[in-house]
Amino acid sequence: MQFEFRRHAGARSPVTDAATFRVDRLIETAAHVPADLSHLIDSSYEYHSPRELRWHLAERLGLSPRAVRLSEAG
Repeated sequence: MQFEFRRHAGARSPVTDAATFRVDRLIETAAHVPADLSHLIDSSYEYHSPRELRWHLAERLGLSPRAVRLSEAG
C-alpha cells in the first residue's frame, strides 16, 4: 500500500530531545481515487520519524512494514 502524509509540527520528545510530529492527513495514493485514511491513526500521537509511522501503519493494517510505502506531501 502506498500512503502520503502531511506533517503537523509537534513538540520535543522528553525522552530523546528530538523533534516530533503529528500526522495532519494520511492519504492512500495507490488507488485510482486517493482515499483519506486519517481516521485510522491517532492524530494526537507524536511520531519521532516517518519510519515509526510506517511501522505503525503496517501493524494497524496487518501488513509487513515492507509492504507499506510512505511519502511526505510537499
